[in-house]
Amino acid sequence: MIAIAQAEARMLLRNRLVAATAVLVPVVFAAVLIFTQDNFGGASIVAALLAIVVAALGVYITATTTLAARRQNLFLKRLRSTTASETSILTGLLAPIVLINLVQLAVILTVLAFTGTAPQNILMLIVGVLAVEALFLGFALCTAGVTNSPEHAQVTILPIFFLTFGVAFWIALTGTADLALVKRLIPGGAAAELIIEAWNGIDTGDAISLLLPTLAWVLVTFVISTQLFKWEPRR
Repeated sequence: MIAIAQAEARMLLRNRLVAATAVLVPVVFAAVLIFTQDNFGGASIVAALLAIVVAALGVYITATTTLAARRQNLFLKRLRSTTASETSILTGLLAPIVLINLVQLAVILTVLAFTGTAPQNILMLIVGVLAVEALFLGFALCTAGVTNSPEHAQVTILPIFFLTFGVAFWIALTGTADLALVKRLIPGGAAAELIIEAWNGIDTGDAISLLLPTLAWVLVTFVISTQLFKWEPRR
């Protein structure tokens, strides 16, 4: 698994397009939001938007594109013929993407904390970020299963990307006083609210109810991915 992860990290950084999507674009987006945070209602709301969008760009889109590319060039098929388990293969391929994104988010949210208000419940903030990472990783495995090529990924990622970003932006603009249940049940909605409330200082016990919808979506996506994911090129 470690050897696969090291090789994947090298290939990721050598591919300029993928590297830009995973690293450069999220940083630029983060810089814009941080410098204009007062226009969005403060650091807590910006933190939620950043967590959703940076993870969507760095994990969801990058992982979907990477898996589609590795399938298309038969790399997945060759790896599967080795002694490595399927879990080890996927973990090795996806771990560098997730780790890079987590480092990015840690740096970005730290900068946000220094330029705005500091988070009040750091533990639940970390839990919320990890839940978002797991959510987009599950969606990536599902989407990769119906994606024929890296070029095709530019289309297949759009519904989930706009849905999760849309609900986060909806919550950022309107809060959860109205239609709270609807917003929390849409993928990314409960996670966005959890990050906002964690930044503002929600009690850990109260945060559990916001964490459960995201964990449910993570479970659903991973179960569905076992049926959709393909190891050989799609026809």
